[in-house]
Amino acid sequence: MNSETLFARTAPLKLFFLASIPGAVSMLASALYQTLDGVFVGRFLGATAFAAVNLAMPFVIINFSLADLIGVGAAVPIAIALGKKKEKEAHNIFTCACMMIVLAGIGVGGILFAAAPSLIRLMGAEGEFASLAVQYMRVYALCSPVTTIVFAMDNFLRISGLIRGSMFLNLLMSVLSGTLEFLFLGVLGWGVWAAALATCTGMAVCALLAAVALSCFPAQVASLFMAGSGQEVLVMASGALRLFALTFVTRWVSFAMQSYMLAIGKPLPASLISVSTALVFPVLLVALLWPFGLTGIWLNFAATSLLACLLSLAILFGLRKELFRPNLQ
Repeated sequence: MNSETLFARTAPLKLFFLASIPGAVSMLASALYQTLDGVFVGRFLGATAFAAVNLAMPFVIINFSLADLIGVGAAVPIAIALGKKKEKEAHNIFTCACMMIVLAGIGVGGILFAAAPSLIRLMGAEGEFASLAVQYMRVYALCSPVTTIVFAMDNFLRISGLIRGSMFLNLLMSVLSGTLEFLFLGVLGWGVWAAALATCTGMAVCALLAAVALSCFPAQVASLFMAGSGQEVLVMASGALRLFALTFVTRWVSFAMQSYMLAIGKPLPASLISVSTALVFPVLLVALLWPFGLTGIWLNFAATSLLACLLSLAILFGLRKELFRPNLQ
């Protein structure tokens, strides 16, 4: 089914299910792989390697976010161009976006590779802990020009009408990444860098349907990642998982609203939601929740998601006359 048939000639309700179900399956596959990634590292390499992976992960996410920024941003004008039947213009935007992602991957990847020891040291890591984090981070940095293009391809497949193709691509990457990680860590006995290598070989994005599992089985989930830990640590982790699970109740609202604002050509509200969710709310809440110690850190995620949800709804309410004017006439 091409993009014209899918988006212009399909009933809205049918289109919703055609687009949402494959996307949900893709995100579920990605979430399952990310869970297995933590289990493999924690089980085969130990607690230090697991901690090193989590220490380096924010820099990996920063690298991916830049590629996703270009991919999502370019998807909107491409979709508009396709809607106007300006295929040449759409192809040109696609080409430019791919080039930008590759160049950004080379530039940011190079910076992260060179600065990895300093960045990890600034976060307070030393010795073997720091060494493992640097190894993990540098593999992602080296693979950055190749892996980041996935963000563009995933968005462009969907707007081209190849929604199932996008789903199968994500499923393949999740299965491939999980299989390779088990092979590298469990069979070949390689180091923490191999976990990053396996993930880079088959990129996967996002997470879904985690609130229920985390809320119902927090102790069991925590024990997967912390084999041999004492009861006190498991109790603390169980409480943290329950608090973090609250984020999935409201987290989707800000994501959906951000995508909606981009789709209708409202980049300023979308940017406001993004910056508030990623920076403003977490920083403010760190100060407010500081007296609660570690509990405050776990609550930060849930509170940030709630505030982002309220901000998104406030933006939607503020723009309601402009957005829904055609339906009121």
